[in-house]
Amino acid sequence: MDEVFDVAVIGAGLAGIVAARDLSKNGQKVVLLEARSRLGGRTYMDHGCGDILELGGGYVHWTQPHIWCELQRHGISVNPPMEEGMNYWLADGTVHTGSSEDFYKTALPLLERLFADSRDRFPMPFDPTAIDNTGIEKESIEDRINSLNISSYERDVLEGVLSGVVHSYKDHGIAQLLHAVATYFGNFGAFFETAGTWSIQGGTKRLIDAIMAETTAKLRLSTPVSSITDEGSRVIMRTRHGEEVHARKTIVALPLNTIGDVQITPKLPNMAQLMIAKKKPNHGCIFAPAGKYPLNAARTERYFDGDTLVLCMCSDDASIRCEDRLGVQAALRKFIPSIEVVDFAYHSWVGDEFSQGGWMMNRPGSFTTGAVELRRPHGNIHFAGGDISASEPGSIEGALSSGAQAARDISIKLNKQML
Repeated sequence: MDEVFDVAVIGAGLAGIVAARDLSKNGQKVVLLEARSRLGGRTYMDHGCGDILELGGGYVHWTQPHIWCELQRHGISVNPPMEEGMNYWLADGTVHTGSSEDFYKTALPLLERLFADSRDRFPMPFDPTAIDNTGIEKESIEDRINSLNISSYERDVLEGVLSGVVHSYKDHGIAQLLHAVATYFGNFGAFFETAGTWSIQGGTKRLIDAIMAETTAKLRLSTPVSSITDEGSRVIMRTRHGEEVHARKTIVALPLNTIGDVQITPKLPNMAQLMIAKKKPNHGCIFAPAGKYPLNAARTERYFDGDTLVLCMCSDDASIRCEDRLGVQAALRKFIPSIEVVDFAYHSWVGDEFSQGGWMMNRPGSFTTGAVELRRPHGNIHFAGGDISASEPGSIEGALSSGAQAARDISIKLNKQML
């Protein structure tokens, strides 16, 4: 007879490994299935530029309860941000230079107008569906910016400051951003600090290794799942290699854009299917409106060996060849003519088969509809992950929160069945 696990967790990103850890510590027999040959999902450290670099998600904050609890639990601290230098921003066809204060003198009033109703729309951010937001769910970021009636220069500044979190103003809904800002008391600056300022000492791998040291879950790497069938008494997962894994319950902790590659039976509710089918859109300091320049955000991360490490973000994976050193140099020279690129490291999250995109930004109509549907149990199949989290989707905090919640829900059900 095939071995039957209490729970099978599919996906060993942060949501998956926390869910597997929590379930195993509760005495459940758990198997953790990961398609890649490594742990971490969209957090990823690799050798590059003569160092070990974060090439995926890496920012955390002490205001985020789940990640801060994990860091405190394992005695891990955070790295302070670098002191800001000059800012460069592309607006109205011209590169402008100035201090951070110069840039935000224009940006802050625009951000305040853009997010003026965030607290009204999401008065209790821990419950994104506390009030009916059907109207704004249909609104894109572009729609909201259009309603401000601002100049072309102001628009480019506003889109530039958003470019660190947004890939497409037309394809992303305003609801998720309003919720994010509401979570931090209606202050975009506070939200942005949590999203891209403080990194983990020792990197995300240090945290992942610490969490995995606490689990008794059976780990199976290089095991992509092709189908999941809930038969009522058990769930059967079939891998691409033709193997079967049986469990009483399953947590699917996969990036949204990859769930469609897995055949799930019975079919999910229409709203959940629609969100999966549509997928999510893909994506000193430099600011450029997303879609108007190959690089839409870049900033100094740190200095070493006399060189400067610059983090660049691209809203369109096809707009620039990251392996083209001279091409990247030319893009940066638009802002700093004397800059020389001597080495590079990159990872294409869009081209990665097991992520098919970076962090989550919901399409219009998904944040309080499809994501909510995916958070509900579907028979013995549960979903988790930063992409569908009710708490700070698209972040490490969101992944940990979602994974912990799925583990709690399943533990309660399994314990009741044993009574």
